[in-house]
Amino acid sequence: MILSNNQLTIHEAHRLLKSRQLSSVELTKACLERIHQVEPKVHALVTITDELALRQAQKADELLAGGDTNPLTGIPLVIKDNMCTKGVRTTCSSRMLENFVPPYDAAVVEKLNGCGVVVVGKANMDEFAMGSSTENSALFITHNPWDLSRVPGGSSGGSAVGVAAGEAIYAIGSDTGGSIRQPAGFCSVTGLKPTYGRVSRYGLVAFASSLDQIGPLTQDATDCALVLNAIAGYDTRDSTSVPEPTPDYTQCLNTDLNGFHIGVPKEYFVKGMQDEVEIAIKAAISQLEEMGATVDWEVSLPHTPYALAVYYIIAPSEASANLARYDGVKYGFSYQDADSMWEAMEKTRQYGFGAEVKRRIMLGTYALSAGYYDAWYLKAQKVRTLIRQEFDQAFEKFDALITPTSPTVPFKIGEKIDDPLQMYLSDVCTLPINIAGVPAISIPAGFADGLPIGMQIIGKPFSEETLLKVAYAYQQATEWHKRKPNI
Repeated sequence: MILSNNQLTIHEAHRLLKSRQLSSVELTKACLERIHQVEPKVHALVTITDELALRQAQKADELLAGGDTNPLTGIPLVIKDNMCTKGVRTTCSSRMLENFVPPYDAAVVEKLNGCGVVVVGKANMDEFAMGSSTENSALFITHNPWDLSRVPGGSSGGSAVGVAAGEAIYAIGSDTGGSIRQPAGFCSVTGLKPTYGRVSRYGLVAFASSLDQIGPLTQDATDCALVLNAIAGYDTRDSTSVPEPTPDYTQCLNTDLNGFHIGVPKEYFVKGMQDEVEIAIKAAISQLEEMGATVDWEVSLPHTPYALAVYYIIAPSEASANLARYDGVKYGFSYQDADSMWEAMEKTRQYGFGAEVKRRIMLGTYALSAGYYDAWYLKAQKVRTLIRQEFDQAFEKFDALITPTSPTVPFKIGEKIDDPLQMYLSDVCTLPINIAGVPAISIPAGFADGLPIGMQIIGKPFSEETLLKVAYAYQQATEWHKRKPNI
């Protein structure tokens, strides 16, 4: 009865599970039923783990009966398909890893399993997380549940759709240049990219190692805080993990914004931004101002326009190094009908990688090659430092910065796939955050012609509590995050 629309939040489901008004098996069956109902329309999941989910749900019910109080126990989720799951294939939505079954769990998966969660599936994505629309998946295209003719964003498009379409209560994604926040904005869910180093990357299949970060996609800020509590923390297996104390993020959730200082960087309201997006975001910021926050509407981060160029030198360079391991020898796809080792390696990459992955490998290899390293890669790293310094200076004055998540609402499937530059511009508002390594969250902030608009809240390093506080306060005063697609 409660489950007819499969839109319980984590905290609502936990309350029902704890009081035994609902069992994890019932909740899981409802999610699986919803998956089989809508999956032919949205194509969000690469793998549906029915049997595993029901086993985990039965175990969760035993834990709950024994007095387990973990808020994630027995709650179904989906995991982006670039995180290793022991015994469950992890494809990165690529032909290269189409049949790869990891022998171990990623650190995040370990932590979630320790909370007694239920994994109902692995989510589709742009191949090796390279893309902004989930059209670059080698397996199939994921559709936005608000309008099936439009993209859900990327690369965590399947994760965002899984939550928005009610296939799972929440999801885990990864974010290299906006890959959690942009699909969260396009699908009207809440998506958090934590500070670089806050969440272990152990077991995350690498795209760009200095930019990748794992985070939650949920229905509201409260759920986001609950999931971050579970996955954040230091991990000795990840050399980039930071031994910073992790607070209880639920303790910051209140609506008191008095004395809070917000900056609005003008460079994020870019030329060509959709009018409805700008109007909605400025209205949302005015809402926060009415709630007691002090807003400076004329902040400048002058190096922001260079972030796109910096990203598309650094990210492909790191990708070219990380993807060199796929040679057809150790694991993954291997081309067999070759006359030499070199031909086998060449054909393995030719047929194993998709067009966007090849494009980025070539860009990165060029930028790192002799005679071009100083002119391109080294210069990009210097500008990256300037961008980071600008954020540091801004946070000396402001508690948070607020921008649009994307300059447009979700675009039509096929509209930008043949124009890489236009596709890359979709991430213009999110890329600087990864370059600087700071945290940011996207929350629903309105609609234009029935299509979602996301608002991005940016904070200084390890200030996830601040972002969650602002997000929570805004969501308590608005109803945007409660709207659900009719699918």
